[in-house]
Amino acid sequence: MGKILLFLLGILAIWFLRRKYDGGASRPRRGNPAPQPPAEPERITACAQCGLHVPESEGVMEGGNFYCSDAHRQLGPRA
Repeated sequence: MGKILLFLLGILAIWFLRRKYDGGASRPRRGNPAPQPPAEPERITACAQCGLHVPESEGVMEGGNFYCSDAHRQLGPRA
């Protein structure tokens, strides 16, 4: 009976030590922010001068036409 009790105490001690030094890898940590939803996709538009497809945030709009750069805006739409 004494050997069974010592065996159970040993297992209990190992379990407590593993929990203490495990670092909480199996448990979620408090204070972590929730995952952010994915960003909305950006619209990609063709340049009126060269036809290159560019995200709208990187291009230039003028007179209803979209251009990939200021130089192409100055040239105007392709004839």
